[in-house]
Amino acid sequence: MRHGWPIRIGEAAPLLPIETASGTDIRAGLALISAARAETLRLGNQRGAGQGNAPVLIRAAGPISLAEALPIADPALDPVSPMKGPFRVEPLVWRKAAEAALEIARIAGVLPAFLVEPIPPGEAIALKSYDLAAWHDNSDLAIATRAHLPNAFADDAEIAVFRKPGDMREHVALVIGQQMSDRAPLVRLHSECLTGDLFSSLKCDCGPQLDAALAAMAEEAKLGGWGVLLYLRQEGRGIGLVNKLRAYRLQDSGLDTLEANDRLGLPVEARDFGTAARMLQLLGVREVRLLTNNPDKVAALEAEGVKIVERVAHEISANPHNQAYLATKRDRAGHLLR
Repeated sequence: MRHGWPIRIGEAAPLLPIETASGTDIRAGLALISAARAETLRLGNQRGAGQGNAPVLIRAAGPISLAEALPIADPALDPVSPMKGPFRVEPLVWRKAAEAALEIARIAGVLPAFLVEPIPPGEAIALKSYDLAAWHDNSDLAIATRAHLPNAFADDAEIAVFRKPGDMREHVALVIGQQMSDRAPLVRLHSECLTGDLFSSLKCDCGPQLDAALAAMAEEAKLGGWGVLLYLRQEGRGIGLVNKLRAYRLQDSGLDTLEANDRLGLPVEARDFGTAARMLQLLGVREVRLLTNNPDKVAALEAEGVKIVERVAHEISANPHNQAYLATKRDRAGHLLR
């Protein structure tokens, strides 16, 4: 999809990702967008009852060129390039395939918007199934290798790297202290955050949370316990780095973190915590003391058969740049913060 090639899912029409397509003469009569983007285009009143968050098929007054389609796809262009209408909502008979297309766009880290049956058509990449269960199936996740990794928090730490066929992401576990079967470890699920973990961004609390978790596990090891930090390659709560930074740009205009994702047509939460449960299983961990403020992480691990013997609060002090972000997590996402 990042190559800009059209795809065909099941019996659906060929779909060309708008963001990555190239050429000046590409056009189409229809576009496929997310329900959230349709609301931005003020098409909610054209949608029938019960459609909910289903993708939306729209038709413009005339053929949609690729240049005209870009403002349809990218909300960052809204202030400078208002969408050209009017648009009409068309019946969508291949809803499951459309939902799969938007999910594949999220996985690829591109905007969830497509030209439908583009002209010239190009050679569409055929996908035999639109069932994405295999992407979320972690049964073939395996430990690729392990090694001793002394670090600033513990000089006896061990790192384990996990991967599975068909997924270029490699998840990591850092074990601090002596692993033992009769004592539940202190566990932290930490999703990758390049801006916070590496560049010390003040817009979120990710970097300080990572450091504080490792420090807590090192302290736990000194007291005879142990800890496991799972570093999950799920940037931007699962929407990818580019789309996360697009969301940041929208936040700069006044939207909160959840509103920004919604405006992009992307889920506010797309992380797969089942991966974390499988990683713990491969490490031989059945019970954990979970270091988190997020009840969804507790529920997700419990649903996968991991016993949570204790939820350990993990709150970091706010700064002037992330106060609103933390308030949104507390008030709208249900995180257990003061």
